[in-house]
Amino acid sequence: MSTAQLMKLLAPVMKLDELGIPIGLVQDIIFRLLFNEGDVNIARFSEIMGIHASLVDELLARMKQEHLVEVVRAGGLGSLSFTYGLTDAGTKRARDAFERSQYVGRAPISLDKYNQSIMLQARREQRITPTQVKQALGFLILPDNFHRRIGPAVNAGTSLFLYGPPGNGKTTIAQAIAKLIAHDSPIWLPDAITVGGQIIRVFDPLVHTPVSNETMLVHTGMLMNGRTEKFKYDQRWRLFERPAVMVGGELTMDSLNLRYEPIAKVYEAPLQLKANGGMFLIDDFGRQLISPQELLNRWIVPLESGIDFLRLQSGQSLEVPFRQLIVFSTNLDPMQLVDGAFLRRIQMKVEVGGPSEKLFYQIFTESCKSFNLPFDKKAFVHLLQKWYRAPNRVMQAVHPRDIVKTVISICNYDNTTPALTPELIDEACECYFVDCNMAATLADQKVGDEK
Repeated sequence: MSTAQLMKLLAPVMKLDELGIPIGLVQDIIFRLLFNEGDVNIARFSEIMGIHASLVDELLARMKQEHLVEVVRAGGLGSLSFTYGLTDAGTKRARDAFERSQYVGRAPISLDKYNQSIMLQARREQRITPTQVKQALGFLILPDNFHRRIGPAVNAGTSLFLYGPPGNGKTTIAQAIAKLIAHDSPIWLPDAITVGGQIIRVFDPLVHTPVSNETMLVHTGMLMNGRTEKFKYDQRWRLFERPAVMVGGELTMDSLNLRYEPIAKVYEAPLQLKANGGMFLIDDFGRQLISPQELLNRWIVPLESGIDFLRLQSGQSLEVPFRQLIVFSTNLDPMQLVDGAFLRRIQMKVEVGGPSEKLFYQIFTESCKSFNLPFDKKAFVHLLQKWYRAPNRVMQAVHPRDIVKTVISICNYDNTTPALTPELIDEACECYFVDCNMAATLADQKVGDEK
């Protein structure tokens, strides 16, 4: 990332014609804010809209000349301390502004500036190291060198396909990656962007987390003449942790396109736009309300080109960056979900399989430790022999935790001290596992009884 280019892009705007957006959009926000709050001073305007106080002062002076606003209180610091209210003509204009949109907040950034910022910040100088990836996955018990399958995909920031049987930690691995990315270098983003006179809301409090004050101080300080000075920037931008969007079966095609809100009269950015610069996890891929083929048709070009195409209600098309780590996680057969064309566009495919007996032992002992249940080797060997080896059952990484919790629940019900015994293992496993042969036998008996 070119720091100089980014600083130039984020530099404070001190002239109205350099805001890069129609002045009418800014005036509409002023009208709506005055209508909602009554009397508003210059500092409040500047805080809400993220526009320098001198520009707000200049714009309000123009509106005063047109008899749209009036000074209701004058402070002792000149026009910058004025408090304004709407005139009758201004009230009418405010109602007209609400007809166009109800957006009140930071003034939007132009689409062009937004695109530039994402392209600059997607090329990160900082790289995720093997140590960082191992630390991020350190709470999981995984095969040796598993981090080498994950790290390159995270650094490339393109796409990753996690597949394998359920219950082995695919979602947990993806969430660990999201935390790793979030705590990497933060990202500058606007609350909203504008194109064709329309406002597109990008900021989502469920996705975008502002950085701490300490992090903000680090990233807004710059070395000037041997000392650190505060970096001044356009307040329409904010510094966030890199976003992570996580969706499951609720994903629909509408959430991948611009969504017009008829009441607020603004557009809501699609999920992949909100995830720009971070990560987008599609969990339980293949179980969404849209088919894998529909998703393939929607994303096959963005995955290849890094550019997404969105459309306004007017029919106007716009290009936006498609720059986030896309993670697909599924327990279904990948070859039956999507075709080769889709898989070729996913850079790395990682199988997250069931643990070996050695890893299963480590996971089980760690689960016992986590729940303060004394480990008993005899009971564990009994578990392996009777419930895995004899029925040829596939081990899953989630089993130890669930079996240990079930044993503890049984002991709590009996009001006895939790302990690991072969008898309790049997009782817990009978509650936990579904024996298909036993179910078939019971079904046959039922049919016989009915006859």
